[in-house]
Amino acid sequence: MCGSALLTASHRSEVIRQITSCLRLTEDFSDFYHETRRHPKHRWIAKAKAGRMLRSPSVFEDVVKMICTTNCSWALTEIMVSNLVEEFGKAFDDSKKSFPSPEALAGTSDQFLRKHIKAGYRSPFLLEFAKKVASGKLDVEYWRSSELTTEALFKELRSIKGVGAYSAGNILKLLGRYDYLGIDSWSRAQYYKMYHQGRTVSDRTIERRYAQFGKWRGLFFWLEMTKHWYDYEFPF
Repeated sequence: MCGSALLTASHRSEVIRQITSCLRLTEDFSDFYHETRRHPKHRWIAKAKAGRMLRSPSVFEDVVKMICTTNCSWALTEIMVSNLVEEFGKAFDDSKKSFPSPEALAGTSDQFLRKHIKAGYRSPFLLEFAKKVASGKLDVEYWRSSELTTEALFKELRSIKGVGAYSAGNILKLLGRYDYLGIDSWSRAQYYKMYHQGRTVSDRTIERRYAQFGKWRGLFFWLEMTKHWYDYEFPF
């Protein structure tokens, strides 16, 4: 049985660091909330203190999971991630394993990922990404503190095979950059229903609507598409 008494001081410090990072507790949203109060339709955001998107302990894990969301159902994403953890994660008790390290994932094969992880066409992308991170050719963890412009960081993300505009835009949100919408089929459907009675429109039309929110447009878009989640859990 584990407990805080069994943790060393360094372990406790690392646990606090990871929780703080995952919950985005040090990220300053005061400017964002000021902007939301300027728009009556969006004042609920500041009231709910919404906007802190949960992220993984590492950028590597966020990118792998994001690649596993592309062109598939959420159920398949869960299967792929669960299989990755089961096959390559490090066990720390009888029932739990950690998310695999870059080195663990880099040591497998395309064939194994296809057959046992059910990663399909994503398999070579996951393998190449893990190998680059494990070898030190690609340092993704620095992205959370990078001084690159958001546009430059977006281009760097797009250079990873398997990371398209949708994936890069949403990974940026997990890095604290909200300049891109990160539109996918689910959010498109939500938008069509919300503003066009289900009729489809171009992504450019969607982007024009949110351009008014400047550097926060990606977060406005995400919170508007998911407002019904807050309505259900926290009626205003």
